[in-house]
Amino acid sequence: MRVLLLALAAPAAIAAQAPAASTAAEDARLTAFLDRAFDARVALSPEAQTSLGLKTNYDKLDDNTDAAAIRERDLSERQLREMRASFSPAKLGPSGRLSYRLFEDQVERARDSFRFRKWRYPVSTNGSPMGEVPAFLINNHRIDSVADADAYVARIRDSERVMRETAALMREQAKMGIVPLKMTYAPVRADARKVLTGAPFTPGADSALMADFRKKVTALKVSDAEKQRLLTTAAAAMTGPMKRGYDLMFTTLDAIEPQSTGNWGAWKLPQGAAYYAVRLRDSTTTNLTADQIHDLGLRQVAAIRKEMEAVKTRVGFNGTLEQFFEVVRTDPRFKYPNTEAGREAYLGDARSFVAQMMAAAPQWFERLPKAKLEVRAVEKWREGTASTAFYNRPAPDGSRPGIFYVNLVDMNQTQKIQLDAIAAHEAAPGHHFQIARAMELEGLPKFRAFGGYGAYVEGWGLYSERLAKEMGAYKDPYAEFGMLSNQVWRAIRLVVDTGVHAKRWTREQAVAYFRANSSVSDTDIAREVDRYFNWPGQATSYMVGQLKIAELRAKAERELGPKFDIRGFHEAVLGQGALPLDVLEEQVDAYIAAKKA
Repeated sequence: MRVLLLALAAPAAIAAQAPAASTAAEDARLTAFLDRAFDARVALSPEAQTSLGLKTNYDKLDDNTDAAAIRERDLSERQLREMRASFSPAKLGPSGRLSYRLFEDQVERARDSFRFRKWRYPVSTNGSPMGEVPAFLINNHRIDSVADADAYVARIRDSERVMRETAALMREQAKMGIVPLKMTYAPVRADARKVLTGAPFTPGADSALMADFRKKVTALKVSDAEKQRLLTTAAAAMTGPMKRGYDLMFTTLDAIEPQSTGNWGAWKLPQGAAYYAVRLRDSTTTNLTADQIHDLGLRQVAAIRKEMEAVKTRVGFNGTLEQFFEVVRTDPRFKYPNTEAGREAYLGDARSFVAQMMAAAPQWFERLPKAKLEVRAVEKWREGTASTAFYNRPAPDGSRPGIFYVNLVDMNQTQKIQLDAIAAHEAAPGHHFQIARAMELEGLPKFRAFGGYGAYVEGWGLYSERLAKEMGAYKDPYAEFGMLSNQVWRAIRLVVDTGVHAKRWTREQAVAYFRANSSVSDTDIAREVDRYFNWPGQATSYMVGQLKIAELRAKAERELGPKFDIRGFHEAVLGQGALPLDVLEEQVDAYIAAKKA
């Protein structure tokens, strides 16, 4: 690996060692190989195929057994052996060497993580198959023909198998001492019952799933009799196999819940310290220890609090920062009405903000994503376990836009002043500008176009919140304070995630620290802390990535002086798709060297 690292660090010199045409041909051959490898892995996942806009295996859901995980691991290992036997990095150009290196690194990281494949909770406050299957069908399964509709129904039936496999995994995990936390059971049951509320499960209006199916089938140009057949078979699939699967999951939750002794971090799990170390490595793409990340978080919280103090002074508030937090949490002027009209007002403001950022973007970026972008509220039946906001990637063929989702379950807990920064992070210039753009990069192997690294992806989202200020966002000090609230939120994550999983913090400690250092609503704090407990390490990716991008920008500005161009810098960051942070640094260093030449 060291040889490859050194090779990548000096691309101009390396390129001179071999004729450009020769390396270009070999790069193309490697890309073709890697694309076949990607397609072979995607072939193991019907859901991945659908998310990519394909209609192969359109009547199936994913295999969730351990045998499937082993098949995927074995396939990747075979592909790595074949790549090493078929290609020499010395014969590749800079782009090819980078792809070779990233594929090699991906398989090696997955190999190290494989031993902990059964440590993840399949049911948690972050979601469960009982919510994920309906969400997948509603948001991803297109119905353009009767065959597509029949495939939708087949997937409803197949959900029983998914629930059976999940229940079996949970019982196996329980024997290993891996039991979902106490906080999990009530919200998971509540969201699942919402899926089963409404026709054909209960009297009244259509359930969310039936409403989606009916809408899609109604749009088909087929006879009324055929439409009725489809609706009847869908109802039978829901009340038969699907309902049996959910009932099995409820029974499994009832059986396992008494074994849950509390809300514990990863330290409580078998080999918990080793598991958490792997999770931190995968989330940050660094070798930072839990103690180092914890200390970094404490420093960042202190630094951002100073920025918040400055804004507090600008608005003329004379109390403490903690008192200002409480005003922001409770003052009605910072709230939308807790009504459907209030929710629509939030969505309208978010769409306006996105439009503003899109209009300003050409001054800041050389290339913009072509994919469309929509703003939507999280569906009501999954509000209880959905995060505050998130982004869904578009389909490569344009059949599905990029979607910025926001959870508007309780507008009394939704702050107006945070809207702009959240939209900047999840939509524009955040995730949409990076994730959708990566899919559109020409010549990039598919595993890079559709892959990602948490620290890079979330680091870009968090960097975008501050970038939006430069682009003309945050029209008043309160909106800027909202951005800083989001920034300190991510700094708090470094402290709380490591506190919970390495330092044995209780849930109460985590909530108290979060509340003392932010104006985030109590609902969001509870949701966030529960997320950290259930998803070790992931929350550390955001600020670790943002700090690296900001560090690289400062370096480029310092070394290039008047030659620095923000559009060029952003292209250097985004132009190769998602990267581990050390590789990203090499890319920016190469950009700086090229501009100096």
